[in-house]
Parts: sequence; structure tokens; C-alpha cells
Amino acid sequence: MDIVGNVLPQVLKDEATEDKGEMARLQSFVGAIAVADLVKTTLGPKGMDKILKPTGPGQEMTHITVTNDGATILRSMYVENPAAKILIEISKTQDEEVGDGTTTVAVLAGELLREGEKLIQKRIHPQHVIAGWRIARDVALKRLRDISSENDINSQEFHDDLVKIARTTLSSKLITTDRDYFADLCVKAVLRLKGSSNLDYIQIIKLPGGTIRDSYLDDGFILKKQITIGCKRRIENAKILVANTAMDYDKIKIYGTKVKVNSMDKVAEIEAAEKEKMKHKVDKILKYQPTVFVNRQLIYNYPEQLLADSGITVIEHADFEGMERVAAATGAEILSTFDAPERSAQVLGHCDLIEEIMIGEEKMIKFSGCKKNEACTIVLRGASTHILDEVDRSIHDALCVLITTVKNRRVVWGGGNSEMQMAAACEEEAKKVQGKQAFAIEAFARALRQIPTIICDNGGYDSAELIQNFKVELQKGNQICGLNMTDGTIGNMSELGVKECLRVKEQALMAASEAAELIMRVDDIVKCAPRKRERA
Repeated sequence: MDIVGNVLPQVLKDEATEDKGEMARLQSFVGAIAVADLVKTTLGPKGMDKILKPTGPGQEMTHITVTNDGATILRSMYVENPAAKILIEISKTQDEEVGDGTTTVAVLAGELLREGEKLIQKRIHPQHVIAGWRIARDVALKRLRDISSENDINSQEFHDDLVKIARTTLSSKLITTDRDYFADLCVKAVLRLKGSSNLDYIQIIKLPGGTIRDSYLDDGFILKKQITIGCKRRIENAKILVANTAMDYDKIKIYGTKVKVNSMDKVAEIEAAEKEKMKHKVDKILKYQPTVFVNRQLIYNYPEQLLADSGITVIEHADFEGMERVAAATGAEILSTFDAPERSAQVLGHCDLIEEIMIGEEKMIKFSGCKKNEACTIVLRGASTHILDEVDRSIHDALCVLITTVKNRRVVWGGGNSEMQMAAACEEEAKKVQGKQAFAIEAFARALRQIPTIICDNGGYDSAELIQNFKVELQKGNQICGLNMTDGTIGNMSELGVKECLRVKEQALMAASEAAELIMRVDDIVKCAPRKRERA
């Protein structure tokens, strides 16, 4: 390698930058901790909301979001810092996996990095920190599983657990004042699934008007469409054919084709041919002998009239999501061709009653007594679309957590109990470990204890006093104590009915520790040079 004038040759392209060692690590820590601090104030039942305001033209008022959901806040952010992006990704993963704990996972990862930064400043190598964190994570995970409990899925105790978990999840949301009502509503909806994890069977319809308390659970599936004019408005023992096929006859389907004619008679012949072709298609549909025809695409007047004359109720232009839900709820197959009428028994969906109903000022179609009776609809009412959107996010989180609980069945006490127990287990383990790794295990315990500390701070209570009292109660052997955020005291979680799903806690612990490890390993950040446009 040639060295000219004691200057190393340039390796990176012009405008590319590189940060090494301490500077790279500092950038990573600052970015991740900034993201954690941003959502920290939304944690817990007394968490605050954030307003997300886009800056695009014409979007200033129409797309404002008011929420305290960690995943929604982080998903809406555009950040440059790579470590911050990692925290946003783990929050998204937490939301997709279990539906709740999205703020917890980001805050815990941020607190781990805050503690990790202090250890780095004490000249402890990142690999020793990571090794200690791994020991602490395993110990915390073991304690978390040891303190969890499980009830039989068909028992009344398990049903009560589900209601308590739903109440706990909703206590940090906008609908906390009506959480008993909505918790019961969510549990009924999830139990209808009979163990299935398919949320498509639970439809959520948002209709502005009324109050939040006017929301209700409707047994059956509701489609936001109207029955076509001239068809029956009530059909019993319906046989439903669900299709995604073109039913408009006045277009030549070969794009780019030009047809030249020398008289109007020829035009009439083309129209007659297209009409005949459509009649042939309708005849094929009639061979399946349905009583209701639901189509994804538009249905023009002529085929609509033919179907109505044959006594078939027509529902057109069903959106794709709604059509898939109709097919899933009624047991139908979505067809695009109609050449196998002998399979009608397999492809037709069934339900006891289809009728047109009014909700607020909108007409909708209700499918009652579907073949797969898991289907139900939650109708949400509220004063504005912003409120409805936040209620929708809250209900979705609760449904996801309940479905996870039904699959996992193990629950833990809430109110910061699990975090404090895990922290205590880590501190006990640190006393048995020799070397620098013990410092990392103690740091892991402090990071876990920050979760209930932040919850106290967000409620306006004295966190130092409450956390100390909490530690004393646990030391006395009171394993079911936790934070009572109503009174600002240490309460009995069994009496308060505060429970959480074990799977949510497990996922948050694993994701946060893995993300913190990943960021802790960074010692070099290379930014590529921007690609320049070549001028023609």
C-alpha cells in the first residue's frame, strides 16, 4: 500500500462517511434512547397521547391521528438513525406477533442501552455486557414462566382470566372508562372463534355518531353494501354464490382492438352478440341454483335483471376484503368461472338469514346463522373519526392479546409484578456470577425495574417511594402485589383483577434484549455516497 505524505489512500467513495468505535456506538445509543424516550410517556394506564400530524399538501386536518399506541406512533415516524429503525422494527414485530406490549418493548430496549452505555463508560467491553445480558435474560425468562399460571380452557376461571386480561389491556387506552363493557364484548367475540386465530371472522365497522358506549357486538356478519333494487330484502336458508367475475357486457375485452363498421346494423349485431354472451354466462350461474349472488365487480343492468327475474338476490361491488370474509364465514368458495355446476354443494355458502338492516343512517346487509358460526361483527360508534380510529386500535390490541392467551393459556399478574420479579431474580443471580458479567446482570435488573418506575412517573406518583415499597412487599413474600394506579399505592393484583398474558411478556423481553444486543455490538457505521443522476 502506497502512503503519500503520511496520508492513507481514500477507500470510500466521495461523500460517503464512516464513524468508528466510540463515535459509532454513541450514535446508536443516542438514536435508540431518543425513540424510547419519545414513547415512554404513553406507557401504562395513565400514559399520555400523541398527535401525529402529516405535512403533505391537503393532509393537515384530514389525516391527524391521536393515539397512545406505541406501534402506531413508531410506524408513523421516519427516522435516519439506524439504531432507531431497529427499535421501530421490533415494535412492529411485537404488534404483529401478540398485538400488545409495543411500547414496553421499545422502552425496555432503550433502558437496556442506557444502562449499557454506563457500563461502556466504565471501560467494560461490549462482549462482556452482552454475555451478562444473556445470562440475565435466561434467568428472567425462567422466573417469568415460574410465576405464571394456567387454567383449563373450558373452565370459568379461564373465562375470568380472559376478562381480566382484556380489562388490563384496555386500561391504558382511550376507552378505559368503559373497559368493563368492551372487555366483555371482546371476550365474547374471541370465544366465538372456538380456538381459531383467524381475526377475519371478527369484523369491525366504524360509524360516526352516538357515543362510544353505543358500540355493540352483533352475532353474524355485516357487509357494508346494499341489496340491488328489485331483489328480495330478506332471504331465509340462503345459498350464496361468491364470485369475482366481469358482469359488464358493453366492453370489448381485447384491449387496443379497433372495430370498423359501415352501418348501425353492424353495431347492433355486436351489441346483440355481447348480450347473448352475457346471457350465456348468467345461465351458467343459474345452474348452480344459488339464492344469493355476491360479486366483487360491477354488475350491469341486463345481467342484474336476468338474475333478479330468476329470483336471485344480487349484491354487487363487494370490496375484496368483505367478499373474502363472506366466503370464510359462510363456507363458500370464490369463483371466477362457472363450468362445474356439479360442485355446487361444495362451492355454495350457507346461512340461515340474510336481511338489510339500518345502523345509524346507513343501510347494510346482515348474514345471520352462518355455516361457520364463528363470524361476528363489532359495530363501533363515536363522536368523530379520530375517536373511532383510536377505539378500533384499542379493540384490535385486546382481540390479539385474547387470541394469544387462548392459544398459550398461561397468565401472569400485572401492575409491574412480573418486571419486579424478574429484576429480583436477576439481582439474585448477579451475586453468584464472578467477573464483569455480574455488572451487566445488575444493569439488566435496573432496566427491568424502570418499566414500573416509568408507569408510576406517568401517573404523577412518587416512583422512588412506590418502587421501594414494592421491593419490600416482594421481599416479605407477597407474590401478588403490584401497582394500584388508581390510588397510587401497592395493591393486591388478585383483588384488583390485573392480569396479563405470559406470551406478551415473553415476546417483549426476548425482542428487547435481542435488539439491545444487536445495537451494542455496533462499532462502525458506514453511510454510502448518494447515487447521482446522470445527465443525458
